[in-house]
Amino acid sequence: MSKLDAEEKEILDAFESGAIKRVKNRAREIAHHRKAAEATFRKDSRINVRISSRDLRALQKRALSEGMPYQTLVSSVLHKYAEGQLTERKVSKR
Repeated sequence: MSKLDAEEKEILDAFESGAIKRVKNRAREIAHHRKAAEATFRKDSRINVRISSRDLRALQKRALSEGMPYQTLVSSVLHKYAEGQLTERKVSKR
């Protein structure tokens, strides 16, 4: 077995101690979550956005550090914002 990080070890310990139980209808739950994931990540529309080359380079750099294509990062940020999971941060004026 590979080494577990702290979070993985905590989950494994909780499962082994009985604090975490398997869901009753596993197949139905998996199907439900798979359907939700497919609907969330379905790419059925295309947009074109003009941004500064500086912002594009920053997005590409951030995506590279996250290990994903920059288009995926942009799509994820837009999705989170649209769902209300990402909000505008107020910047105080100095």
